[in-house]
Amino acid sequence: MLQGACAFVGAAVLNFCQAAGRMMLLFIDTLSKIKEVNIKEMLRQMALLGADSLPIVLLTMLCTGMVFSVQTAKEFVELGASGTVGGIVAIAMGRELVPVLTGVVVAGRIGAAIAAELGTMKVTEQIDALRVMATSPVQYLVAPRFLAMALMMPVLIVFGNFIGNAGGFFVAHYYADIGSMTYLNSIKQFCEPFDLFGGMIKGVVFGAIISIVGCFKGLNAKQGAEGVGLATTASVVLSIILIFIFDYFLTVLLYVGE
Repeated sequence: MLQGACAFVGAAVLNFCQAAGRMMLLFIDTLSKIKEVNIKEMLRQMALLGADSLPIVLLTMLCTGMVFSVQTAKEFVELGASGTVGGIVAIAMGRELVPVLTGVVVAGRIGAAIAAELGTMKVTEQIDALRVMATSPVQYLVAPRFLAMALMMPVLIVFGNFIGNAGGFFVAHYYADIGSMTYLNSIKQFCEPFDLFGGMIKGVVFGAIISIVGCFKGLNAKQGAEGVGLATTASVVLSIILIFIFDYFLTVLLYVGE
């Protein structure tokens, strides 16, 4: 029984290392193909992957900012710290909530779409057809999506921060009776430009993760509709897990000890 358990764990570790290595090779290959990317295709992917995600991102961030403000505003007013509410909401949104939640939302919407699209191309042998025509699937399919996600995620985060802080301001002003100038001055006093800029850096990394994982799972989808479904699910789950893991290390790197 012990031998069987060790064999199972060993096989799982080997499969994990193999998948991680292949994903890293795809990432390196993608970086090498960036200079040859089709600009028109990249712009099309930016519209599909970025602009079309804006409504759901804005709705998510609006609700998040309002909920965070309603959870903190009344308590801070009772403690006599109403002058810190705006800064706390803005810092929390800029550093953590907006980048992470935007990454999760985009992973669910875009990561799944990328994996499903490329997975369908894989099982219908369109990927093999590209190779037969001497066209690199990485250059034609992966690189435009990688660049589009890396460029559009910071843009989504900027809009998300704006609408999230607007929601927080609305709740703090009309629910907790915090003056508008008190709220805005709190943001000016406690927030720094790097609070937003650091979140945008996180967005670039999260966008790269979502695109690489989605493309990797799609390009390695097994045959049949079931294989495409499994690749889509695995893409979303793995992307979200990696977003949380990388968020910790990026937070330590960007903010701890500043």
